[in-house]
Amino acid sequence: MKEKTKEFLKKYLLGFILGVVSAGVVIVYAETYFPSNNVTYDNSESGLSSTNVQGAIDELYGVCTAEPPAGEQIIENAGLEKDPYECRYFFTGANPNNYITFNDETAGWRIISVECDGTIKIMRNDSIGDMAWDTSDNNNWARPASLNTYLNSTYYNKLNITAQNQIIAKNFSIGEVESDDESLSNSINNENNKKWNGKIGLVTITEYLRSNSDIKLCGSPSLIHDNYINCQLKTWMYYLNSHWWTINNQADYNFPAMIIHSNGDFYSTSVSAKAAIRPTIYLSQNIKITGGNGSQSTPYTIE
Repeated sequence: MKEKTKEFLKKYLLGFILGVVSAGVVIVYAETYFPSNNVTYDNSESGLSSTNVQGAIDELYGVCTAEPPAGEQIIENAGLEKDPYECRYFFTGANPNNYITFNDETAGWRIISVECDGTIKIMRNDSIGDMAWDTSDNNNWARPASLNTYLNSTYYNKLNITAQNQIIAKNFSIGEVESDDESLSNSINNENNKKWNGKIGLVTITEYLRSNSDIKLCGSPSLIHDNYINCQLKTWMYYLNSHWWTINNQADYNFPAMIIHSNGDFYSTSVSAKAAIRPTIYLSQNIKITGGNGSQSTPYTIE
């Protein structure tokens, strides 16, 4: 099939417009169909390096058939739209096709977002158990909190080698969030005021908010408090019958840790309390999708 495509390009495009390339249009100047490697053209605006038609065909053919990065495939296949607040693409709604196999756990993880740098942020669908956020009343995730240490040592070491190699260390937003903030944008900025770099973290409050398909009803901390009964039905992150930790502190309650309630609301609680753990990680931009469509029965597979 590839060879037929190349022959088609050779036979029918010589002497005409070669094609539209990302940087511009390559126009071939020729009057007859003589050997393509002897035909020259102006490539100053094309972005290509070759100065003969055969080379341009080879370059264009490579551009057209190269497999896009995994993140781009997911964005295109799922029809994801860019987040209006940051350069990210979020999965939203009660049950989007964002399942992914990771660490040999088939459909055991779900995609939170695709980042503009090509990394993919995922979260374990089920908890790995109930633990304290910190056992010594430390309210600083980066200090580190005991849960931070557990996830990035004991739990990380339990992952298989392939999974470990697919993880990339990256900045997690750990800033404090105001519980009654009426502005999602403001909450995002507050989260981004503090960063921690590591391999395994937890979801942020605003990632939870942005997983909801109804931003008008559920798109800020104050709105969630008012509408959590309806909001719990509009996000895939909802975790029935279990409270689970986020990575953030609550700014207006002396910085205790933030927890997502089993009813879909969130609140602050003592860091020594026990709640469910749903680890989050960033997959490297170098991973490749090998199959699947993101559904629970046919999750994305990667290598």
